[in-house]
Formats: sequence, structure tokens, C-alpha cells
Amino acid sequence: MYSSISKILISTIALISINSCGQTKKNDVEITTSQDSKYTTEVAVPGLSIPWGMAFMPDGSMLITEKAGQLIHFKDGAKTIIKNSPKVSARGQGGLLDIELHPNYTENGWIYISYSSTEGEEQGANTAIIRARLKDGALVDNELLYKAGPNSRKGQHFGSRLEFDNDGFLYFSIGDRGSRDINPQDITRDCGKIYRIHDDGRIPEDNPFVNEPNAKKAIYSYGHRNPQGLIKHPKTGKIIDHEHGPRGGDEINIIEKGKNYGWPLITYGINYSGTVITYKKEAEGMEQPMYYWVPSIAPSGMAYVTSDKYPEWKDNLLVGSLVFQYLERLEVKNNKVVAREKLFEGVGRMRNVRQGPDGYIYIAVENEGILRIIPKS
Repeated sequence: MYSSISKILISTIALISINSCGQTKKNDVEITTSQDSKYTTEVAVPGLSIPWGMAFMPDGSMLITEKAGQLIHFKDGAKTIIKNSPKVSARGQGGLLDIELHPNYTENGWIYISYSSTEGEEQGANTAIIRARLKDGALVDNELLYKAGPNSRKGQHFGSRLEFDNDGFLYFSIGDRGSRDINPQDITRDCGKIYRIHDDGRIPEDNPFVNEPNAKKAIYSYGHRNPQGLIKHPKTGKIIDHEHGPRGGDEINIIEKGKNYGWPLITYGINYSGTVITYKKEAEGMEQPMYYWVPSIAPSGMAYVTSDKYPEWKDNLLVGSLVFQYLERLEVKNNKVVAREKLFEGVGRMRNVRQGPDGYIYIAVENEGILRIIPKS
């Protein structure tokens, strides 16, 4: 049996071998640690366990999903549990996950939620998307828009971020559910995909695989591992994801219609055990990431900064790190990361990052709550 030091050496050698073999994408931007930050954090919503998703209401209040299954309405300093929220399978990485308001929420009142659902004939769970309205402290008019199948007893890789594009289409992510050799590369199967639907669940006629026999018609892109970041670029309108790699190989991808992002046939990572998944990092017909991390930071949540409250961060990308417990700032030029900075190191396991309508950046931290980033006094 190997000692822990031996295992580390094996993992390091494997990563070096993979990242020095063949044509590789240069990714040598070193990260710096902020020594004189102009910003600090304050608690905006205290006393949360695993706050996964957050949505800002027109009246300044906030809807927050707790992974264990509670939907919380935070208003005027008080937390109210919303009734009739979906029943979740809160096991492993599953639970009550992301939440997003319709772009025309003030007119139609639709709220979109992703969660791990046991609905279906098979035992276990898979990712589901619903929409509902909020009335008198409860969800009403609940509609199931999409349910991935089949269910699996595995507890990992539900994905589950939600985002609307400029044309009103809803995008959502579903991870490979721990079945990497079966799901991500097969468009006749759910999981390991980014999906696009109309706001009422209908399949867009111009989705890339609508005319493919037996294909899942909602698929927009495939070959993904576990995307837990999904945002719309504020200027280009492009949908951007980040996803967990294995050991090494977390990625940021610009999502394009019908494209294959390679998992698990190409990757910059290795197995958690230190063994090789594949020596290939590039292949014809498969997309390269805009950026990748080695070692993995376990990214969760993502936001582009457009606010004037952070002039030094304008047009930068912010990504939370679960494993290293900090906020990473990435300066992006021409779709290339040119600088990285580590912020608020040790703040805790960061689950989400959002820019609020008030211009402030909010970060969701496990066993802490929602923190607001503010200038130092």
C-alpha cells in the first residue's frame, strides 16, 4: 500500500506527464494574493448552511436556496421559509440547487428552480427544472419543465445552474451524474450537457439536435463533466460555463451551439487516485476551454463585474473556490485570461457569486451566509 507521500508523488508525475505530452494549450497565468485590497466583506444574510442559489427580487429582497431543501425569502432582515417548494433528494451533491427569475419577472412572476428529483421509475434521482410563482409565502402554479433521466443512486454531478440569454431562452446544466463513460458523449442520453429551452419548457426549433433520431432535443452542447457556473456575458450575450474537472482540469468554456467539449475523451486532469484518464488534451471536433485550472480549485458560482463600485475589477470575471476557500478574480482580454488574483483567502467554502441590482457583489459561503463585498472604510 502506498504512503500518502507516494500517492502525492504519483499524482504529480501523472499531471506533469499529461501536461507535457503533445500539443497543449498554454495556461501559465500565475495567481497573486491580494495584499492591499480596497474591499472587505460584511454579512448580508446570516445563519445559512449551504446556500446554493440566490435571486434578487424587485423589492430588494432575496430568494435563497438551501441545499437541504429550504427555499428562503430574506426581506427586511427576516428569513421566511417558502411553502410548497419542490421535494428534493438531498444526498451527496443533490438538493435544492439554483434559482433564477424570468427576465420579465415584474410582468409574469415566474421563478425557475433546479433540484435533484426522485420523480421517475428508477430508484435514485436526477436533475429537474420547474417554474412557479410566489404568492402569500408559498410557491403556486408549479410546472415541471424538464426532468433528466434515468435516475441514478450516485450522489454526484447534478450540475444545475440556470441562466437566461438575451433572446429569452433558458439554459441549464446537468452534470454527468458520475457516469462519465456513458453519458457526456451520447446525445441520446441526458447528463453531461448544457440544455436550452423556451421559458415554458418547449424545445426551440433551432436547437442543434432536434432532427437527430433519438437525441435529447433540449441539448445545446455536450461533453461536459459537472458545470456549476453558468452566466451570460454582459457585452457579447454569450453563455459561459465553468465546470469541475477531476484532479486538475477545471474549465471555463464559451458555450456554442452543438459543440462537443470533450469530457472524458480529452481533459487536463487525472483521476482522484492519481491514475491517467487519457493522455489526450486536444482532439478534432472537440472544443478547447477558454481557461483551465491545474490544480483544481473546485469552482462554484461565477459573475462578471459591470458595477462602478469596483473600478479595479470592471469587466473581470469572479469565480468562487470550494476547495481553497477564496474568491478568484480573472482579468479577461480577447477571451483569454491574462491575470489572476486571490481575494478573501480563507473566507470559507464559496458556493455562489452574484452581482446584485444594487451593484454590490454577493458571495454565498457555506456555514456562514451571504456576504456583501464593500469598500474598506
